[in-house]
Amino acid sequence: MQPSNSGDARYDDPWYDALASGWGESAGTGVPPARREDGTAAAADVYLEVQRSAAFQEVRSRYRRFVVPAVVLFFAWYVAYVVTATTAPGLMARPVAGAVNLGMLAGLGQFLTTFLFTWAYVRHARLRRDRAALDLRWDTQELARGRGAAS
Repeated sequence: MQPSNSGDARYDDPWYDALASGWGESAGTGVPPARREDGTAAAADVYLEVQRSAAFQEVRSRYRRFVVPAVVLFFAWYVAYVVTATTAPGLMARPVAGAVNLGMLAGLGQFLTTFLFTWAYVRHARLRRDRAALDLRWDTQELARGRGAAS
């Protein structure tokens, strides 16, 4: 971040002015990226072009298809644990084995599911998104250098 003359902070990040969600944009209204004097695309225009590309949308879609249900499921499990612990202390105090009760097992289950969701996320990213994201990154770098063709 660099300060500007007006005293406001300014980002040099090319994604800063882009609509990350795509809301407010009509399909097919993309303007071709502007070119510098040497014929290469300006960095901000390259990133906007990539953001509108089908490959980028596919990577984001794959991410959302995994993350949204996973977050909802994990949050529901967490809320169920907290609500049960506060509204049914007798159930949570029910002994399972020796000094271990149902509440302890459910609490340890919270940790276990955290590790399981982390493992599932990493596996999903490795199998479904990493290759596409790396290809997209390579294409973006090529466009920014002016060697690639606009898609």
